[in-house]
Amino acid sequence: MVNGYLAHDLLWGMTVQQLPADAPEWVFDSIRAGHPVVVRRALGPAGEIPVGVRGRLREHRFAAGMRVDSVRQRVQPESLCHVSSERDLPALHALKHLRPMLDDCGWVWGVSGSAGFELASVGFELARARFHLASAALALHPHSDLDLILRTPEPLPRLQARELLKILDSAACPVDMQLQTPLGAVALREWAGRSDRVLLKQACGACLTADPWNQREQAA
Repeated sequence: MVNGYLAHDLLWGMTVQQLPADAPEWVFDSIRAGHPVVVRRALGPAGEIPVGVRGRLREHRFAAGMRVDSVRQRVQPESLCHVSSERDLPALHALKHLRPMLDDCGWVWGVSGSAGFELASVGFELARARFHLASAALALHPHSDLDLILRTPEPLPRLQARELLKILDSAACPVDMQLQTPLGAVALREWAGRSDRVLLKQACGACLTADPWNQREQAA
């Protein structure tokens, strides 16, 4: 958690004045267009949120900082689960296919990555109108993966993780899911695997752990 905001949250309201002068031109274009930025899992100065700016190309990713007092709209991944789009793309077909099964899994889930970025831009037209923002940002393409998160405040048994992975692998495109534990994030595919230790991503960095929910193990 960063200043009350969570990794993968989408935020509107950042201004070009908050960008470093040497940022690539596409970064300025994205902010001028009113596109959201995404909260990064990183540490930042007080009063500032570490965010990522997305551009039109896959390699267009830029790390920046956004002042907390400039946030005008926040959309979380779980708010995007039932936002629909008319675009005919594998990632959106996969989301439609998985939606009822994920709704029944007993955990809070959400859409992140390119799909989340696009659905937030498409689904929150009223917010764009209110803030005089530009048109929706179309981030998905025919070869896009579907990125999802699963809020797991309590441990997810590895056997259950394997069953969930089987469901995701039935989709029309590759699906990557991150488990959001109170201590950080771990890839479902890793947690469902056979390794004794998995990579836990935290704001201060990443570490290998046998239990992504065990605070005492991380402090050891």
